[in-house]
Amino acid sequence: MKKIIFLSLFSFVAIVLISFKPVAEKADAGGYEIKIRINGLHDTTFYLGNHFGDKQYIQDTGRVDSKGWVIFKGNIKLDGGIYLGILPNKKYFEFMLTNSQSFTLETDTLDFVRNMKVKGSSDNELFYQYLNFVTNKQSQIEPWRKLNENKKMSKDSVELVKNKLTEIDAEVKKYKEDIMKNNSDKFLAAVFKASQEPDVPETPTLSNGRKDSTFPYKYFKAHYFDKLDFGNPWLLRTPILHSKIKFYLDNLTYQIPDSISKSCFFICDKAKASKEVFKYCVVYCTSNYESSKIMGQDAVFVDMVDRYYKTNQTPWVDSVTMYKITDRAAKLKPLLIGKVAPNLIMKDTSEIFQNMYNVKARFTILCFWDPDCSHCKKEVPVLYEEYTKLKNKDVKVFAICTETERKKWSEFISKNKLDWTNVADIELHNNFRAIYDITSTPVVYVLDKNKKILAKRLPVEKLSEFIDHQINVEDKKL
Repeated sequence: MKKIIFLSLFSFVAIVLISFKPVAEKADAGGYEIKIRINGLHDTTFYLGNHFGDKQYIQDTGRVDSKGWVIFKGNIKLDGGIYLGILPNKKYFEFMLTNSQSFTLETDTLDFVRNMKVKGSSDNELFYQYLNFVTNKQSQIEPWRKLNENKKMSKDSVELVKNKLTEIDAEVKKYKEDIMKNNSDKFLAAVFKASQEPDVPETPTLSNGRKDSTFPYKYFKAHYFDKLDFGNPWLLRTPILHSKIKFYLDNLTYQIPDSISKSCFFICDKAKASKEVFKYCVVYCTSNYESSKIMGQDAVFVDMVDRYYKTNQTPWVDSVTMYKITDRAAKLKPLLIGKVAPNLIMKDTSEIFQNMYNVKARFTILCFWDPDCSHCKKEVPVLYEEYTKLKNKDVKVFAICTETERKKWSEFISKNKLDWTNVADIELHNNFRAIYDITSTPVVYVLDKNKKILAKRLPVEKLSEFIDHQINVEDKKL
């Protein structure tokens, strides 16, 4: 559904999270002096903050005097972007910080926008003209929105409401277009331009006479960043850049590792137009997928490390951190979905060596568990229940005890009647914990008949569903 008013860009709600962060990079020397007066506020603390990515950070702290004035001063200019004047109750108003960093803002706690007076900053004069315009349009549109929710309206009324909403939407769109046309040197114009989405032309007709159903998606994706200037680091300190990157990765990219990696590379390579934007994009893509809870997306982390960190493109990373990042990627690389699982040769309860590669089964489940682990005490019996359902589907379990107390290991097996292959490394001859990245238990892997990894860290209650799905996929290929 088309958005009627793009208000989400500049909201006036309370900050959910404020944390402290030093300025990333300093602008040209010259300093800043921002004078703010808030009627209805006095003798209290006031904060200067800014957007950065998808969060907000405190940059400075001031004291509001008895007349409502607070002054923020510094000898070096702050980085440009959308900044925040933050009240003690964590509500805030936004303003723009550009090259001109000596100005005055006056407003009151009753209505930040309508009562804002700006002196010495043409960027903020334009900004607040826009905010007042949008606020007025919001007031106009609310009654029509409420009418639109009435399911009992006549057909004519529905058409009237639709036309009115479209009319107001067009007015806002034109207002923003006029700002971009007549104030192209202003940061607000850059923000509006960056937030634009591509207008998809009419879908072409294929040689077979049918419309190309894939064209709108392909065109939209190919042109999604056309209006966003990756060379402008000020956009980092707005809600725009992060939200567009996230939307591109989450909604315009097929959620498989290869496709995500290609999208990350595309974004990061475009971001090389600015050192600061490039750093942000590389760090975001790397950390986001290293910590992803979606199975298999750690492959994107490995790809990012291989492409940017190991090729000396991340000068902000110190040697210690670089070692940790590359070492982490090296550990994960052999364990990615589709890789052949590293072999395990360990003794069973009869002191006989068991070779994981010798397990003949359509699917092999690896389970790393600890008899003292509270989660294992709950999950391993559940795994056994799943195993009894899967036996007739040519599924076997290779269970690795991660601890070395033979008695506890044997007692747990006996108590839970675990009649699958049970092995352990009582003599500590095996490095399986490092090889399989075992830092907690239980951990479950699913391997195919060739011991390729199909799934890892899969919840035991999902095993039957996953294996049934795999069987259906494989049978369709035959």
